[in-house]
Amino acid sequence: MTGGSPRGFRDAFPIVYTRDVGRSLAFYRDARGFEQKYRWPPQGDGDFVVLTLGEFELGIAAASAPRELLGREPGDALRFELCVYCDDVDAAVAGLRARGAEVLREPKDMPWGERMAYVADPDGNPVQLAARR
Repeated sequence: MTGGSPRGFRDAFPIVYTRDVGRSLAFYRDARGFEQKYRWPPQGDGDFVVLTLGEFELGIAAASAPRELLGREPGDALRFELCVYCDDVDAAVAGLRARGAEVLREPKDMPWGERMAYVADPDGNPVQLAARR
């Protein structure tokens, strides 16, 4: 075996199911600075998109994917939380609020040395914004 882990696994990334790929793409790409790496199908809105932020990758898949691939429906409860570190939590919250994002928790200094806030992505999933103090 060459490269990878002792068990042969190489990479992993989370995939978020969404009711509207284009809307979620705009939230993560346009409002958060993620870059699109891959899209399927290449034309139109796409059913699956991979975004990158630095070394991190995030998949966004149409909510129909688990139905088609697994015979299961995604639930309505919180299914995912993403933590994104930024330079200025207050400025990030203000910018996302101006773009229509729901602020779930205003910026606050935490006892472990970070400033933190939460916004909701277009499907209501919590996205934590954090900065080390």
